[in-house]
Amino acid sequence: MFISQFYILSLRGDTIISRDYRYDVPKLSSETFFRKVKFWEDGEEAPPVFHLDGVNYFHIKMTGLLFVATSRNNVSSSLILEGLQRVAGVIKDYCGVLNEDALRKNFILVYELLDEIMDFGYVQNTTTEGLKPLIFNEPQTPPVAATKSRTGSIFSAPSRNPANATQKSVVSGDSKSGKGRDEIFVDIIEKVSVTFNASGYMLTNEIDGSIMVKSFLNGNPTVRVALNEDLLIGKNDGTASFMGDYGAGRLGVQLDDCNFHSSVKLDDFETERTLLLLPPDGEFALMNYRSTAEFTPPFKVVTAIDETGPYVAELVLKIRAEFPENNSGSNVCLKMPLPKATTRASCQLAASATGQSTEWMENTKTLVWNFKKLAGKSEHVLRCKLTFNQERVCNLKREMGPATLNFT
Repeated sequence: MFISQFYILSLRGDTIISRDYRYDVPKLSSETFFRKVKFWEDGEEAPPVFHLDGVNYFHIKMTGLLFVATSRNNVSSSLILEGLQRVAGVIKDYCGVLNEDALRKNFILVYELLDEIMDFGYVQNTTTEGLKPLIFNEPQTPPVAATKSRTGSIFSAPSRNPANATQKSVVSGDSKSGKGRDEIFVDIIEKVSVTFNASGYMLTNEIDGSIMVKSFLNGNPTVRVALNEDLLIGKNDGTASFMGDYGAGRLGVQLDDCNFHSSVKLDDFETERTLLLLPPDGEFALMNYRSTAEFTPPFKVVTAIDETGPYVAELVLKIRAEFPENNSGSNVCLKMPLPKATTRASCQLAASATGQSTEWMENTKTLVWNFKKLAGKSEHVLRCKLTFNQERVCNLKREMGPATLNFT
């Protein structure tokens, strides 16, 4: 597997990092790529892989950056995308944080990493630990604001640490001065997917989660991670355990399936629900899991439509946060597709609404409702007057939706 070019772009189209390995693709391919992605057909988001003018483009988007590879050959798309993910992970491990400012401050370090990771477009080494003896530049970490880290439900006693503690490079002056930090950070990241019907009842629900670990330990010691003692793995069909019948008959956290990092030893997992591992340097996924057990969704969305005239209808959107008051959701975005005959959408927020905004995307006929921050147990209503280019819209309710909500 080999590539012709690799570059990192900002969301404005600026080329931050660029490396040409085979010189068989035009030098201005980054501009061609960005124009194509920005103005994709019908205003939709560009796919991760596409072909244009004899060149295959592969890209991923991470933390406001576009990691792009090009090739004229028929190479494996999944392999290239996996390679881009690993390159981004290695850069994050060495820079401490992955954003435009960090790349500009550490461009010499990033180019040194690329020289060791790839040779003539062939990937050689993508492990943080394997690259350590070959990298000699020190990172310059930009200041970051302290925030709270996320915690999950399968640990018995969750803790809260500043999230910027993990935004440190795996190489630092402490190790050279003989003062090892001996720190390890654990974070749980979950993606919740829920589908409701028109009456507000939950049809499907799924949680995809990962236990992320970032290690700064010296000497590669053995680490023991204890999970919830009532953890059940397997569907509730008489096989709800991972190894043996541990946890049978208990009501606990139920997972459908999971997988572990190659460094994890499962010797005591059946009897004690503990994991033994020799953590490698850098950030890695200790455990990936999936669960379809019933749970209370964090948000509930209710929609209503009323035809108030021959060319006019009123749409009411209501969103309620079901989680406790002391928690909040950030970057909440509710999208509602509208009928193709819609020509205008006039939105009215509540007088007390703060940190909210609405947008009518006419090219895609989509109404967008954004929240910077949404407090728990709060309820918000948006009223929208819709104008159509025809007197009656057939199957008005069928042409609307489904509403989708994303949050962090």
